[in-house]
Amino acid sequence: MVHLGYMLSSEEHSAQDLVALAARAERAGFEYAMISDHYHPWIDEQGQSPFVWSVLGGIARETGTLRVGTAVTCPIIRYHPAIIAQAAATVAQLMPGRFMLGVGTGEAINEHIMGERFPALEIRTAMLEEAIGIIRSLWSGRMIRHYGKYFTVENARVYSRPQQPPPVLVAAGGKHAAELAGRIGDGLINFEPSPEIVRTFSAAGGEGKPRYVQYKVCWAADEAQARRTARAVFPTAALRGEVTTLLPNPVHMEQATATITEEQVAQVIVCGPDPQRHIQGIRACEEAGFDHVHIHQTGPDQEGFFRFYEKEILPQFRSAGARAAAAGG
Repeated sequence: MVHLGYMLSSEEHSAQDLVALAARAERAGFEYAMISDHYHPWIDEQGQSPFVWSVLGGIARETGTLRVGTAVTCPIIRYHPAIIAQAAATVAQLMPGRFMLGVGTGEAINEHIMGERFPALEIRTAMLEEAIGIIRSLWSGRMIRHYGKYFTVENARVYSRPQQPPPVLVAAGGKHAAELAGRIGDGLINFEPSPEIVRTFSAAGGEGKPRYVQYKVCWAADEAQARRTARAVFPTAALRGEVTTLLPNPVHMEQATATITEEQVAQVIVCGPDPQRHIQGIRACEEAGFDHVHIHQTGPDQEGFFRFYEKEILPQFRSAGARAAAAGG
């Protein structure tokens, strides 16, 4: 059974709108939401990038059942892991049993702002492992002193904590990160439905743990309009390799995507109003081994997307879940 969520794109929406969209997703019947944690948008056309930890407080106030996670926070450069331990513990208090801390190795576009060098992936992965250990130690409520290879924590204690610490979901776009996620994470996050990543995650200790993936769409009543919107707002979806990880500024992303066409974007973002294409994309994520799929509606027409999913998509998956439950009972 696949669980459907909604992607809160901090790059495209203001803080107030993100809070309202989370509440709307809950009313629509999405089980969870993921929210991006950026300092910059990918390109200037997107136009937003509020501080996610403030937005999460508003979402906690305006929702009651929606589970919410970061997708993803990088607790190794721009943030120190001791700060994320406190921030996540506070949000988990505001959302008892509903918050998930998604973490990853980050992108230069957000992490270079402090003037620190953006390390190689192997180093960032080692930093992330140390950071997760620090975060979990601080969630114990003990006074912590840590003198590690990458981080120092001097006599720190997180006093405000939830009854149960939130799960730590680890993002993985490659083999080493997938192994780390399986070994020490409580779940996996990925941004494309890669069966290989799922297999590596499971073999490293992730068997039976939840697996989350983002699925990009651009609903519009007219497919041609949807394709234009997707190209204008998220051309970076068509980039491959490490480009989006290593480029430091939105202007560089715009240069890298200057020759990207509508057709290329439409190959990676499902565009238009055909329900079967949306359903097939979700099924492809499920077949790749992901049991949680959060839908990212590209562009400003979020309400049209919600109405479409309420009518055409969510009932299909609720019905499937009901049938599975009945068969199991």
